[in-house]
Amino acid sequence: MYRLTVISSPDYAYGFRLAGANVIEARNRDEPKRILISAINDDESGVIAVEEGFMSEIDASLQAKIERLYRPIVISIPTPKKIEEIDAGRKYLSSFIKRAVGFDIKLKKG
Repeated sequence: MYRLTVISSPDYAYGFRLAGANVIEARNRDEPKRILISAINDDESGVIAVEEGFMSEIDASLQAKIERLYRPIVISIPTPKKIEEIDAGRKYLSSFIKRAVGFDIKLKKG
């Protein structure tokens, strides 16, 4: 069985974990590409969801490889460009999770 892997910044990782995804956190600008290449080469990867901002940093040769892949499917997931308030971020993640799992989850301060 193939798995869903999400490549996320630490800010959004918790929400994706709540949705049941295998999450790999990218903590700096160099990590997303390395993590994506590793996930693409993992035989268990079925879908790889990558934060939109990370995808824009991927070079043309890797983009071309992604477009030729049969599996895994690599998709870009939107994240807010700029979250002014922490509550706005929670609402955004809650709506994303609700769409993914089918019910509302309240996110609390940790």
